[in-house]
Amino acid sequence: MEPVLSNPTSDRVKKVRALHRRSSRERAGQFLAEGPQSVREVLRFAPGTVDAVYYVRGERSAELVELAAQRGVTTRECTPEVLAQMCEAQHPQPVVAVVRPVSVSLDEALAGDGYVVVLTNVRDPGNAGTVIRGADAAGARCVLISDSSVDIENPKVVRSTVGSLWHLPIHTGSSIEEIFAACRDAGLLLLAADGVGEQLLPDTDLTRPHAWVMGNEAWGLEPEVRDACDEVVRVPIYGHAESLNLAMAATVCMYASAAATQTTD
Repeated sequence: MEPVLSNPTSDRVKKVRALHRRSSRERAGQFLAEGPQSVREVLRFAPGTVDAVYYVRGERSAELVELAAQRGVTTRECTPEVLAQMCEAQHPQPVVAVVRPVSVSLDEALAGDGYVVVLTNVRDPGNAGTVIRGADAAGARCVLISDSSVDIENPKVVRSTVGSLWHLPIHTGSSIEEIFAACRDAGLLLLAADGVGEQLLPDTDLTRPHAWVMGNEAWGLEPEVRDACDEVVRVPIYGHAESLNLAMAATVCMYASAAATQTTD
């Protein structure tokens, strides 16, 4: 049995800590999954991507250490001080996993059935992660994230997906033009979700194969991106709210698609 990691300034701890920086993640080809829920889901759904699990002994980590052993994943016990140094959160979780990227090719992502979610120029980690979580919950085929958007391996994105990052295909790194071309080749209608749309969500036929296109949190979709879509759809506001934020609007649209799909099945 290896000794407990107890030195917060060791090279191993520094390498794990460095994965909070995008440049280090890209160089190492690794990122972090922090907390019991994220670690549990990556061990359940993508154990082959897990390089190591670090944990503090206790009830919340015991189950995960056993699951890691069943999946043949290396584990290492740490002191609370070491794990706190590895993690970015103000109140560190008792377990963190070092994992490899999850992105698949466009063809792989679009190979399934159901509607698709496209994110472009989405910069807020919490919003991106919440949309991925919503897409998982509402049964999307996949999520396609353009190269102008936030890095989905950012620890804040990973935490906000609460494990959904490993539940459905996700593609990153392509331009919005490449994504649109692939969606059209797959026979998908491009529906721009934007507050300037004259077409209302309840009036939109979502039984057709389609992809929702979601834009930046502050300014929405760029005009040229919006114009490249087949329809521009607006979520109606029935009260006095000025607007819905990206994650809220995306969730409403995705559940409308899910309901339409369920109705036609």
